[in-house]
Amino acid sequence: MPKKATSPRAAKAASKVLRDGRTSKASKTAAGSALSQREKSRKKK
Repeated sequence: MPKKATSPRAAKAASKVLRDGRTSKASKTAAGSALSQREKSRKKK
């Protein structure tokens, strides 16, 4: 099965949802799920 990960654009939107205090619990749950599927970023040295 191919490995699936959240795109950078979707991850940015999910992060914005989590930081916004006006979003519903369901929205925050979905955003958290999306971010948990995000590939680990590699830091440049």
